[in-house]
Amino acid sequence: AKELVSDELWAIVEPLLPPKRKRRYRNPGRKPMDRRRVFTGILFVLKSGIPWEMLPQEMGCGSGMTCWRYLHAWQEAGVWQKVHEVLLAKLREADKIDWSRAVVDMGPSGRFWGGEKRPESHGQKKNWEQNHVITDAQGVPLAVILTGANAHDVTQLIPLVEAIPPVRGKRGRPRRKPDAVQGDRGYDSQPHRLELISRGIAPVLAKRNTAHGSGLGVTRWVVERTIAWLHQFRRLRVRFERHSDIHEAFLSIGCSLICLNCLHAL
Repeated sequence: AKELVSDELWAIVEPLLPPKRKRRYRNPGRKPMDRRRVFTGILFVLKSGIPWEMLPQEMGCGSGMTCWRYLHAWQEAGVWQKVHEVLLAKLREADKIDWSRAVVDMGPSGRFWGGEKRPESHGQKKNWEQNHVITDAQGVPLAVILTGANAHDVTQLIPLVEAIPPVRGKRGRPRRKPDAVQGDRGYDSQPHRLELISRGIAPVLAKRNTAHGSGLGVTRWVVERTIAWLHQFRRLRVRFERHSDIHEAFLSIGCSLICLNCLHAL
């Protein structure tokens, strides 16, 4: 079978992992798991969508809970966000990030367990969470935000712009601001337009109660394709995690894998 963790991907992830703890001279305890195998188990769960306890032991990744603990610890250490930023820097170095515009949209985040950020109000039937995604003009994921389903799209417009990390890869200051932001009618808001203009970003937002045929869909489809790419990872298509930080870790890994594929695209 094709190896899940390539040498190129592991060369990016390994330096960002927290340092290993020194083992005691007396009673050193159980030997720690090989980190590359643990990462292989995490990717296997992300891509296949199987429960943690059903992780095949033949892979040598340890138990599913072992991989879960490593995933949780590395998420708290900010490893997955750093991996995403490194890959974005490589994309910018290769001139594969189009800053002429950024595109925003919302996609569902599974509906199985719901998650910690689901609506808590009584009578609220939307017992799940949703992803808010911002990409460049080619569909490269720049940032993802996880919220409850009762959060309207426009409320996450400015947080999405602020969530774009400083992207290095070239001389000078890191870049984190696109020239324009494009969105559908769900982002129609005059105060948000003025806020984007004050940040030096041109708002290209469709207006409500207007006839269709504005032409924005010709260029806005890239973010919908990126959401479809994220949902190709079965653990993201159907939500199983009760803890939102685990789902956010999977989202960051998914964005990193998409960036790696974009780096190799012609």
